[in-house]
Amino acid sequence: MDKDFAARRRRDLIIAAVLAAIAALTPLFVKDVVVQNILILTLMYAGLSQSWNILSGYCGQISLGHALYFGLGAYTTELLFMKFGVLPWFGMLAGGVVSALIAMGLGYPFFRLRGHYFVIATIVIAEIGLLLFHNWEWAGAAMGITIPIRGDSWLKFQFLRTKLPYFYFALALCCLAWFVTWWLEDSKWGFWWRAVKDNPDAAESLGVDVFNSKMGAAAVSAFLVAVGGSFYAQFVSYIDPESVMGFQFSLLMALPAVLGGIGTLWGPVLGAAILIPLTELTRFKFGGSGRGVDLIVYGTLIVLISLALPRGLLSLFARPKKTGVSR
Repeated sequence: MDKDFAARRRRDLIIAAVLAAIAALTPLFVKDVVVQNILILTLMYAGLSQSWNILSGYCGQISLGHALYFGLGAYTTELLFMKFGVLPWFGMLAGGVVSALIAMGLGYPFFRLRGHYFVIATIVIAEIGLLLFHNWEWAGAAMGITIPIRGDSWLKFQFLRTKLPYFYFALALCCLAWFVTWWLEDSKWGFWWRAVKDNPDAAESLGVDVFNSKMGAAAVSAFLVAVGGSFYAQFVSYIDPESVMGFQFSLLMALPAVLGGIGTLWGPVLGAAILIPLTELTRFKFGGSGRGVDLIVYGTLIVLISLALPRGLLSLFARPKKTGVSR
């Protein structure tokens, strides 16, 4: 079993390297700006969903409030840049640290809740954060913040003439989230998280530090999501509370993992590869008249997958378990 597990991990790493190399070459053949934009968003949400999956999939703490950390990353980066001239690269790290600290601060009372109480608490705290930023004049309030772009600059992470730098950063973010998950999966924390998810009381009786394992998962998850929020702010060059803290962001982090297979290494990637292009193509095709059609599309997908494949699309590729009586 140990040899099979080690072989599977090596195989996963090789597959990931091959897929990353193919993705890195894609812009050489895809010149359409709309398609490039869809690819960027797909990679970004794959990374975000992978990050969400660390806390909710592996540790079993279902959160529908991760938009809070996404927005904190965006606002921290842009406020530091606009108010104090701090470069976005440092702002991303600051946003990640701020979000990780807030996630642990919120985890102190919230991780004492279980089941639907925890889910509701995450939604409520995210909505409180949204309302606070709606009324915070120093952060632009409901008017938001427009990031001035004066030309292409790697130093300021701003580009007008090409989307390729954004594409490669989104790819790097996706790879980072995947690699962190891959690495943690075989660590002490990964085993603890799966034990906590399956049965927290039994895990605690076996010596697992349940509370601290949840706090660690929350910190890692929030940090990576905040980096994604920082990237998104630079990518769109404008943020307001609804555009980075709206409830739809929490859903779009959770749904790819649910669609592909929650608590799995490849589920969020597979789910994002299907869900995000469908969503963006629907918006592009219908425009303003199709507002909400994308919600219907991926809502229908989730219902169908939940009925037909409760463990997600990834279960289609799972090897059938051997049955029979041993002799």
